[in-house]
Amino acid sequence: MDLKQLNAFIAIADLQSFSAAAKTTGLSQPSLSRLLKQLETNIGVVLIDRYHRPLQLTEAGLFFYDKVSALLIELDTVTSMTQRLSAPSIALNIGFVPSVLYGLLPEIIATLKRHSSNQNSDIEVNLKDISSYQQIEALKTGEIDIGFGRFAHQDPWIQQILLRHERYVVALPKAHPLAHVREQRLIDLANNRLILYHQTHLPASTIHMSTTHPTITENNSLKSKHEPVTEPLLHLFAQYGISPFMTTKVSDLQVALGLVAAGEGITLVPASLQTVRTEQISYQRLIHENVTSPIYLHTLKDFIHPKIPDLLSAIYKVYEQRGITYRPQQFI
Repeated sequence: MDLKQLNAFIAIADLQSFSAAAKTTGLSQPSLSRLLKQLETNIGVVLIDRYHRPLQLTEAGLFFYDKVSALLIELDTVTSMTQRLSAPSIALNIGFVPSVLYGLLPEIIATLKRHSSNQNSDIEVNLKDISSYQQIEALKTGEIDIGFGRFAHQDPWIQQILLRHERYVVALPKAHPLAHVREQRLIDLANNRLILYHQTHLPASTIHMSTTHPTITENNSLKSKHEPVTEPLLHLFAQYGISPFMTTKVSDLQVALGLVAAGEGITLVPASLQTVRTEQISYQRLIHENVTSPIYLHTLKDFIHPKIPDLLSAIYKVYEQRGITYRPQQFI
Protein backbone atom coordinates (compact mmCIF):
# COMPACT_ATOMS: atom_id res chain seq x y z
CA MET A 1 0.00 0.00 0.00
CA ASP A 2 1.10 3.61 -0.48
CA LEU A 3 0.01 7.10 0.58
CA LYS A 4 -2.06 7.66 -2.56
CA GLN A 5 -4.13 4.57 -1.78
CA LEU A 6 -4.57 5.56 1.86
CA ASN A 7 -5.53 9.15 1.06
CA ALA A 8 -8.01 7.94 -1.57
CA PHE A 9 -9.59 5.58 0.98
CA ILE A 10 -9.86 8.34 3.62
CA ALA A 11 -11.47 10.75 1.13
CA ILE A 12 -14.03 8.18 0.01
CA ALA A 13 -14.81 7.17 3.59
CA ASP A 14 -15.18 10.79 4.75
CA LEU A 15 -17.44 11.87 1.89
CA GLN A 16 -19.23 8.52 1.36
CA SER A 17 -19.17 9.15 -2.38
CA PHE A 18 -16.74 8.54 -5.23
CA SER A 19 -17.89 11.66 -7.07
CA ALA A 20 -17.54 13.93 -4.02
CA ALA A 21 -14.13 12.44 -3.22
CA ALA A 22 -13.05 13.01 -6.84
CA LYS A 23 -13.87 16.72 -6.57
CA THR A 24 -11.97 17.03 -3.30
CA THR A 25 -8.86 15.13 -4.35
CA GLY A 26 -8.72 16.27 -7.96
CA LEU A 27 -8.59 12.65 -9.14
CA SER A 28 -11.05 11.00 -11.53
CA GLN A 29 -13.62 8.54 -10.18
CA PRO A 30 -11.97 5.64 -12.05
CA SER A 31 -8.61 6.53 -10.50
CA LEU A 32 -10.11 6.62 -7.01
CA SER A 33 -11.88 3.32 -7.59
CA ARG A 34 -8.64 1.75 -8.82
CA LEU A 35 -6.63 3.01 -5.82
CA LEU A 36 -9.24 1.70 -3.41
CA LYS A 37 -9.31 -1.68 -5.14
CA GLN A 38 -5.50 -1.89 -5.03
CA LEU A 39 -5.53 -1.14 -1.30
CA GLU A 40 -8.19 -3.76 -0.59
CA THR A 41 -6.28 -6.32 -2.67
CA ASN A 42 -3.01 -5.56 -0.85
CA ILE A 43 -4.49 -6.18 2.60
CA GLY A 44 -7.00 -8.82 1.49
CA VAL A 45 -10.01 -7.07 3.05
CA VAL A 46 -13.08 -5.28 1.66
CA LEU A 47 -13.10 -1.86 3.30
CA ILE A 48 -16.11 -0.16 1.69
CA ASP A 49 -19.52 -1.61 0.88
CA ARG A 50 -20.20 -0.26 -2.61
CA TYR A 51 -23.81 -1.49 -2.71
CA HIS A 52 -25.12 1.14 -0.30
CA ARG A 53 -25.78 4.79 -1.03
CA PRO A 54 -24.23 6.69 0.53
CA LEU A 55 -21.22 4.39 0.64
CA GLN A 56 -20.65 2.61 3.95
CA LEU A 57 -17.53 1.29 5.64
CA THR A 58 -17.49 -2.39 6.46
CA GLU A 59 -16.71 -3.41 10.03
CA ALA A 60 -13.10 -4.01 9.02
CA GLY A 61 -13.14 -0.69 7.15
CA LEU A 62 -14.22 1.17 10.29
CA PHE A 63 -11.31 -0.29 12.24
CA PHE A 64 -8.85 0.46 9.42
CA TYR A 65 -10.19 4.01 9.03
CA ASP A 66 -9.72 4.87 12.72
CA LYS A 67 -6.15 3.61 12.82
CA VAL A 68 -5.04 4.97 9.44
CA SER A 69 -6.55 8.42 10.10
CA ALA A 70 -4.45 8.74 13.25
CA LEU A 71 -1.33 7.62 11.40
CA LEU A 72 -1.84 10.12 8.57
CA ILE A 73 -2.39 12.97 11.04
CA GLU A 74 0.81 11.99 12.82
CA LEU A 75 2.67 11.86 9.52
CA ASP A 76 1.44 15.36 8.64
CA THR A 77 2.61 16.59 12.04
CA VAL A 78 6.06 15.04 11.60
CA THR A 79 6.35 16.55 8.11
CA SER A 80 5.36 20.02 9.34
CA MET A 81 7.78 19.85 12.27
CA THR A 82 10.62 18.68 10.02
CA GLN A 83 10.05 21.62 7.68
CA ARG A 84 10.05 24.04 10.61
CA LEU A 85 13.24 22.57 12.03
CA SER A 86 15.03 23.12 8.73
CA ALA A 87 13.77 26.71 8.41
CA PRO A 88 12.52 28.06 11.76
CA SER A 89 10.29 31.13 11.67
CA ILE A 90 11.83 34.42 12.74
CA ALA A 91 8.52 35.62 14.19
CA LEU A 92 7.14 34.23 17.45
CA ASN A 93 3.49 33.24 16.92
CA ILE A 94 1.59 33.20 20.21
CA GLY A 95 -1.86 31.74 20.78
CA PHE A 96 -3.93 33.00 23.71
CA VAL A 97 -7.38 32.72 25.26
CA PRO A 98 -9.20 36.05 25.68
CA SER A 99 -9.10 36.03 29.49
CA VAL A 100 -5.27 36.00 29.36
CA LEU A 101 -5.24 39.08 27.12
CA TYR A 102 -7.09 41.03 29.81
CA GLY A 103 -4.42 40.03 32.31
CA LEU A 104 -0.66 40.45 32.06
CA LEU A 105 -0.08 39.31 28.48
CA PRO A 106 0.24 42.84 26.99
CA GLU A 107 2.77 43.75 29.68
CA ILE A 108 4.67 40.50 29.08
CA ILE A 109 4.89 41.13 25.33
CA ALA A 110 6.09 44.71 25.93
CA THR A 111 8.76 43.39 28.31
CA LEU A 112 9.85 40.77 25.76
CA LYS A 113 10.16 43.35 22.98
CA ARG A 114 12.02 45.78 25.23
CA HIS A 115 14.51 43.05 26.21
CA SER A 116 15.04 42.08 22.55
CA SER A 117 15.60 45.70 21.59
CA ASN A 118 18.19 46.09 24.36
CA GLN A 119 19.96 43.01 23.00
CA ASN A 120 19.93 44.48 19.48
CA SER A 121 17.76 41.58 18.27
CA ASP A 122 14.30 42.92 17.53
CA ILE A 123 11.55 40.31 17.64
CA GLU A 124 8.35 40.08 15.63
CA VAL A 125 5.41 38.83 17.69
CA ASN A 126 2.10 37.69 16.20
CA LEU A 127 -0.87 37.13 18.54
CA LYS A 128 -3.79 34.85 17.73
CA ASP A 129 -7.02 34.54 19.74
CA ILE A 130 -7.61 30.77 19.91
CA SER A 131 -9.16 28.42 22.48
CA SER A 132 -7.01 26.20 24.71
CA TYR A 133 -7.85 22.99 22.88
CA GLN A 134 -7.62 24.49 19.40
CA GLN A 135 -4.11 25.61 20.31
CA ILE A 136 -2.95 21.98 20.42
CA GLU A 137 -3.72 21.43 16.74
CA ALA A 138 -2.37 24.88 15.89
CA LEU A 139 0.95 23.98 17.52
CA LYS A 140 1.19 20.82 15.44
CA THR A 141 0.44 22.57 12.17
CA GLY A 142 2.83 25.46 12.89
CA GLU A 143 0.08 28.07 13.07
CA ILE A 144 1.40 29.06 16.50
CA ASP A 145 4.71 28.40 18.28
CA ILE A 146 3.44 28.65 21.84
CA GLY A 147 0.07 29.03 23.55
CA PHE A 148 -1.36 30.54 26.74
CA GLY A 149 -4.33 28.43 27.86
CA ARG A 150 -6.54 27.62 30.82
CA PHE A 151 -6.69 23.81 30.58
CA ALA A 152 -4.22 20.98 31.12
CA HIS A 153 -3.58 18.74 28.11
CA GLN A 154 -2.40 15.19 27.68
CA ASP A 155 -0.91 14.91 24.20
CA PRO A 156 2.26 13.04 23.22
CA TRP A 157 3.36 15.92 20.97
CA ILE A 158 2.90 18.68 23.53
CA GLN A 159 4.76 19.78 26.65
CA GLN A 160 3.12 22.11 29.12
CA ILE A 161 4.09 24.09 32.18
CA LEU A 162 1.85 25.69 34.80
CA LEU A 163 2.60 29.40 35.13
CA ARG A 164 0.31 30.19 38.06
CA HIS A 165 -3.20 29.94 39.48
CA GLU A 166 -5.39 33.03 39.16
CA ARG A 167 -8.17 33.59 41.67
CA TYR A 168 -11.75 33.79 40.44
CA VAL A 169 -13.93 36.74 41.39
CA VAL A 170 -17.71 36.94 41.19
CA ALA A 171 -19.19 39.40 38.70
CA LEU A 172 -22.55 40.82 39.80
CA PRO A 173 -24.84 43.54 38.43
CA LYS A 174 -24.30 46.84 40.26
CA ALA A 175 -27.93 46.68 41.51
CA HIS A 176 -27.54 43.15 42.95
CA PRO A 177 -28.14 42.86 46.73
CA LEU A 178 -24.70 41.27 47.14
CA ALA A 179 -22.89 43.77 44.92
CA HIS A 180 -21.13 45.46 47.85
CA VAL A 181 -20.31 42.38 49.90
CA ARG A 182 -16.52 42.20 49.88
CA GLU A 183 -16.14 38.54 50.81
CA GLN A 184 -18.42 36.24 48.80
CA ARG A 185 -19.28 32.57 49.41
CA LEU A 186 -20.40 30.19 46.68
CA ILE A 187 -23.29 28.95 48.81
CA ASP A 188 -24.71 32.50 48.91
CA LEU A 189 -24.58 32.69 45.10
CA ALA A 190 -26.37 29.41 44.43
CA ASN A 191 -29.86 30.94 44.09
CA ASN A 192 -28.76 33.23 41.25
CA ARG A 193 -28.75 32.47 37.54
CA LEU A 194 -25.16 31.47 36.77
CA ILE A 195 -24.00 32.44 33.27
CA LEU A 196 -21.68 29.81 31.75
CA TYR A 197 -19.30 30.79 28.96
CA HIS A 198 -16.66 28.06 28.61
CA GLN A 199 -16.77 26.28 25.26
CA THR A 200 -14.40 23.57 26.50
CA HIS A 201 -15.20 21.21 29.35
CA LEU A 202 -12.84 19.50 31.75
CA PRO A 203 -11.90 15.90 30.86
CA ALA A 204 -14.44 13.62 32.55
CA SER A 205 -11.70 11.16 33.48
CA THR A 206 -10.16 13.73 35.83
CA ILE A 207 -13.41 14.63 37.61
CA HIS A 208 -14.80 12.89 40.66
CA MET A 209 -18.47 11.96 40.39
CA SER A 210 -20.70 14.77 41.54
CA THR A 211 -23.11 14.24 44.43
CA THR A 212 -24.75 17.64 44.18
CA HIS A 213 -28.42 18.36 43.69
CA PRO A 214 -29.87 18.48 40.14
CA THR A 215 -29.50 21.77 38.27
CA ILE A 216 -32.22 23.47 36.23
CA THR A 217 -30.72 24.65 32.94
CA GLU A 218 -32.07 27.34 30.63
CA ASN A 219 -34.45 24.86 28.99
CA ASN A 220 -35.64 23.70 32.44
CA SER A 221 -34.20 20.20 32.02
CA LEU A 222 -32.70 18.45 35.03
CA LYS A 223 -29.05 17.50 35.08
CA SER A 224 -28.51 14.13 36.72
CA LYS A 225 -26.80 14.38 40.11
CA HIS A 226 -24.74 11.29 39.28
CA GLU A 227 -23.04 12.66 36.15
CA PRO A 228 -19.49 14.06 36.31
CA VAL A 229 -19.60 17.86 36.41
CA THR A 230 -17.22 18.85 33.62
CA GLU A 231 -18.35 22.43 32.94
CA PRO A 232 -15.57 24.48 34.59
CA LEU A 233 -17.73 26.92 36.57
CA LEU A 234 -20.19 24.27 37.70
CA HIS A 235 -17.25 22.11 38.73
CA LEU A 236 -16.08 24.87 41.09
CA PHE A 237 -19.47 24.85 42.80
CA ALA A 238 -19.61 21.04 42.82
CA GLN A 239 -16.34 20.88 44.75
CA TYR A 240 -18.28 22.37 47.68
CA GLY A 241 -21.35 20.21 47.17
CA ILE A 242 -23.26 23.14 45.64
CA SER A 243 -25.23 23.32 42.41
CA PRO A 244 -26.63 26.66 41.13
CA PHE A 245 -30.39 26.59 40.82
CA MET A 246 -30.41 27.92 37.26
CA THR A 247 -27.81 28.36 34.50
CA THR A 248 -27.60 30.01 31.10
CA LYS A 249 -25.04 29.00 28.47
CA VAL A 250 -23.58 31.68 26.18
CA SER A 251 -20.98 31.70 23.42
CA ASP A 252 -18.11 33.52 25.11
CA LEU A 253 -16.94 35.49 28.11
CA GLN A 254 -17.75 38.92 26.67
CA VAL A 255 -21.38 37.89 26.13
CA ALA A 256 -21.51 36.57 29.70
CA LEU A 257 -20.30 39.89 31.09
CA GLY A 258 -22.78 41.71 28.85
CA LEU A 259 -25.62 39.73 30.42
CA VAL A 260 -24.31 40.44 33.91
CA ALA A 261 -24.19 44.14 33.06
CA ALA A 262 -27.81 43.88 31.91
CA GLY A 263 -28.83 42.31 35.20
CA GLU A 264 -29.55 38.87 33.72
CA GLY A 265 -27.40 36.87 36.14
CA ILE A 266 -23.97 36.48 37.67
CA THR A 267 -20.78 34.72 36.64
CA LEU A 268 -17.28 33.93 37.83
CA VAL A 269 -14.25 35.28 35.96
CA PRO A 270 -10.48 35.31 36.53
CA ALA A 271 -9.45 38.32 38.62
CA SER A 272 -7.64 39.92 35.66
CA LEU A 273 -11.03 40.72 34.08
CA GLN A 274 -12.33 42.85 36.94
CA THR A 275 -11.56 46.04 35.01
CA VAL A 276 -14.16 45.22 32.32
CA ARG A 277 -17.53 47.04 32.33
CA THR A 278 -16.97 48.43 35.82
CA GLU A 279 -19.76 50.99 35.33
CA GLN A 280 -22.35 48.19 35.30
CA ILE A 281 -20.60 45.32 37.08
CA SER A 282 -19.36 44.86 40.63
CA TYR A 283 -16.48 42.41 41.06
CA GLN A 284 -16.06 40.89 44.50
CA ARG A 285 -13.56 38.50 45.99
CA LEU A 286 -14.44 34.88 46.80
CA ILE A 287 -13.34 33.57 50.19
CA HIS A 288 -12.51 30.14 48.72
CA GLU A 289 -8.77 30.08 48.08
CA ASN A 290 -8.89 27.04 45.78
CA VAL A 291 -11.48 28.55 43.42
CA THR A 292 -8.88 29.42 40.82
CA SER A 293 -8.25 29.32 37.10
CA PRO A 294 -4.83 27.97 36.06
CA ILE A 295 -2.73 29.57 33.34
CA TYR A 296 -0.70 27.11 31.27
CA LEU A 297 1.96 27.63 28.66
CA HIS A 298 2.34 24.89 26.07
CA THR A 299 4.51 24.18 23.05
CA LEU A 300 5.77 21.21 21.05
CA LYS A 301 8.02 18.65 22.73
CA ASP A 302 10.41 18.26 19.84
CA PHE A 303 10.61 21.82 18.54
CA ILE A 304 11.03 24.83 20.82
CA HIS A 305 11.13 28.21 19.10
CA PRO A 306 14.45 29.93 19.92
CA LYS A 307 12.62 32.95 21.40
CA ILE A 308 10.56 30.94 23.91
CA PRO A 309 13.20 31.11 26.68
CA ASP A 310 13.14 34.91 26.31
CA LEU A 311 9.33 34.84 26.57
CA LEU A 312 9.53 32.83 29.80
CA SER A 313 12.06 35.27 31.21
CA ALA A 314 9.71 38.16 30.38
CA ILE A 315 6.80 36.36 32.10
CA TYR A 316 8.76 35.81 35.30
CA LYS A 317 10.12 39.35 35.29
CA VAL A 318 6.55 40.73 35.16
CA TYR A 319 5.49 38.34 37.93
CA GLU A 320 8.34 39.60 40.12
CA GLN A 321 7.44 43.22 39.44
CA ARG A 322 3.81 42.51 40.36
CA GLY A 323 4.69 40.48 43.45
CA ILE A 324 3.06 37.33 42.02
CA THR A 325 4.17 34.03 43.52
CA TYR A 326 5.42 31.52 40.95
CA ARG A 327 7.66 28.49 40.59
CA PRO A 328 10.21 28.95 37.78
CA GLN A 329 10.04 26.26 35.11
CA GLN A 330 11.65 25.65 31.74
CA PHE A 331 10.66 23.68 28.67
CA ILE A 332 12.94 20.73 28.01
